[in-house]
Amino acid sequence: MTITADERAALETAEHRLRAILPEEYQDSYEDVQPVSMGSAGLKYGADGKVAWNEMWATFCDLAMAGGPPHKGTLLEPAPRGAIDAHPHLYAEVVEEICRGVTLVTGLPARESTTPGWVRVFCRSGGMAGWLVRAIVMENVSARHEGPVLELPAGPHYRLEKEIKNVITVIAKTAHYWTGHMWNAEQRFIADLFSNMAAESPLIEPAFPASPEDVDRCTALSAMMAGRLARDTGLRAAADRAAGWFGVECASVRAAVWMMRTLVASNVLARREGTVLFVPVNPSLDPDGSRTVRALARVHRFAVERGVN
Repeated sequence: MTITADERAALETAEHRLRAILPEEYQDSYEDVQPVSMGSAGLKYGADGKVAWNEMWATFCDLAMAGGPPHKGTLLEPAPRGAIDAHPHLYAEVVEEICRGVTLVTGLPARESTTPGWVRVFCRSGGMAGWLVRAIVMENVSARHEGPVLELPAGPHYRLEKEIKNVITVIAKTAHYWTGHMWNAEQRFIADLFSNMAAESPLIEPAFPASPEDVDRCTALSAMMAGRLARDTGLRAAADRAAGWFGVECASVRAAVWMMRTLVASNVLARREGTVLFVPVNPSLDPDGSRTVRALARVHRFAVERGVN
């Protein structure tokens, strides 16, 4: 499979962008990072009996963005409205604890979102929020942003030692890399890069269905994308696991990681679960799925060109 001169230039641009958005220690070594977990830190409590979130970690696993292990093996999603309405007191407690933990580990203000199922985190800039969204989604935790406001998932069924910890850990990890491993000049460069990328092609993000009808639209669009992808590339779609995501079977973890990173550097959010690569399904942003499928097919050709399998 031979790529065109224009595609070769696009591949070089994507690789340049990827290096630019990675912290400095990864920029020349990200191809060597292994997806190996360090294990999970246990909960630590303060004198007040509450979890001392800011005292639990001395270091973190490599970023999934750089090829490290995603924090979660499967996607953590916001709770549906019905579940929240059925257990409002539990939901309020979860939101309060997530907000408390987020502020402890990042220093950023956090509060309940006006949209049920989400917690708002007020970042220092739109560039920071945009980078965190990309990094957090690759860790298999749902995230979205508008300007400098980042939103993270919440639900009444979230448990302290599981889902609540997942959300707080992933924002602690990614914010640590953003604030502790990047110079101010790098952060400004990334913000400018995201603005330029958005002007070329707006970021493709997953839909978050709010009704059964929304889920049906996402399911129909996934089927359309599967047919087009099989015709154009021969890649095989994976079984649906989340309404806003379309999965593709990859030959290996290495291939899934490589394609995931290259897609994100091409302004398409992506994540992986093992060897399955996931790309967004969004009937509003990409009504027929053509933008996402074209990006995926092109990145697949890039992977073949680079000998990634």
